Amino acid sequence: MQTRPARPAGERNRTFAGILANTALANLTTSYLWFAITFWIYLETRNVIATGVIGGAYMLLLAATGISFGTYVDRFRKLPVMRFAGAFTLAMFTAAGVLFLTAPAGVISALDRPWFWVFALIILAGAVVENLRNIALSTTVTLLIDPDRRANANGYVGMVQGLAFIATSVLSGLSIGLLGMGPTVLVAIVLSAGAVAHLAVLRLPEEAEPAPSDAQGGFDLKGAWTAVRVIPGMAALILFTTFNNFIGGVYMALMDPYGLELFTVELWGVWIALGATGFLLGGALVGRRGLGPNPIRTLLVVVAVMGVIGAGFTLREWGWLFVLGIWLYMLCIPAVEAAEQTVIQKVVPLHRQGRVFGLASAVEAAAAPVTAFVVAPVAEVWIIPFARSAEGSTALAPLLGEGTARGIALVFLVAGLVMVLAAVVAWRSPAYRRLTASYSGPVLAGA
Repeated sequence: MQTRPARPAGERNRTFAGILANTALANLTTSYLWFAITFWIYLETRNVIATGVIGGAYMLLLAATGISFGTYVDRFRKLPVMRFAGAFTLAMFTAAGVLFLTAPAGVISALDRPWFWVFALIILAGAVVENLRNIALSTTVTLLIDPDRRANANGYVGMVQGLAFIATSVLSGLSIGLLGMGPTVLVAIVLSAGAVAHLAVLRLPEEAEPAPSDAQGGFDLKGAWTAVRVIPGMAALILFTTFNNFIGGVYMALMDPYGLELFTVELWGVWIALGATGFLLGGALVGRRGLGPNPIRTLLVVVAVMGVIGAGFTLREWGWLFVLGIWLYMLCIPAVEAAEQTVIQKVVPLHRQGRVFGLASAVEAAAAPVTAFVVAPVAEVWIIPFARSAEGSTALAPLLGEGTARGIALVFLVAGLVMVLAAVVAWRSPAYRRLTASYSGPVLAGA
């Protein structure tokens, strides 16, 4: 197994830039259709349970496939894995387009008919396979980028994701508002085909053949857990980010319903794109400045800040406050994601990284559906009606002001405070000190 790429750093960086550009196109496609179907579902049904179930199902699929995806990344060459993911996404989006055209008129958006759920699940299947290429992308950072520049490379990954997020949040709202769901699926098919064609011409000479790996079968949970267990503090890092995703599920379930109460779908897409420029700037800052000598400490500080932002950006039903909060929250996300990736790339050998990234993805993704499936129905059935009642409005007004979305604001407030508390507890834990010591040690062979 070749533990360090032989080509000069400039050539490896150009290869990585090509892979990153392709990832940007693929993320653009997936995010575009994902935002679009979320907007479309809420506008067709005005039901936060529907958006919560779809969002939760997406995260549940990520959880169910994460370990298998990581196992295949360890067993096979990274570029063919990415090509397979792109082709599968194209096939699923094409199938969704055919179903939309052939379903009986007027029933595709009916929650009590199977057409809607089959249509949504086909799109979700195509979207979730993006996680396979994202796991492979994380390992190509280790393969192509020198250790002292990996945090920066992970920051640029976040910046590219931010660019796709900005573009799609605008385009999705405009597409649903002006074109409708059918033409939106067609655009996604065309973009997917472009990503597959571009990926076909890329080359990764660092992997002339699959690297030797102890990965076995298609679901190597034992190997993934072994790789995590032997590194002090790694399990605690995954547990913390998992708990953080419990809180993230609250925003996943209720962010779009809150925004669509304040804005039209066209304007909501524009405003969320403006907020997402924070994601772009956050990724650029990490890409330029890195994460400091201790990425674990950086992660906990940033998560605490995110909790404060999440608790405060809906204290009043002001559109500017909501958009500013989204911008600040997005500004923080690239640092959190890059910190976890940088630690894994430093302390886990390359031939096991796919399974560790896959296990982390699976466990962390499993948290959000639990929250989404619980919070969305509770908010719809109890919290929102209470907040809109005369008694509830009077009780919440001193803290949260007045407005139709005060129930969602109350959920956001509690979630943000819990996030701050979790960061403080993690900072004081022995696991934090153990993982910091592991990260400060020498680079492992093959990593």
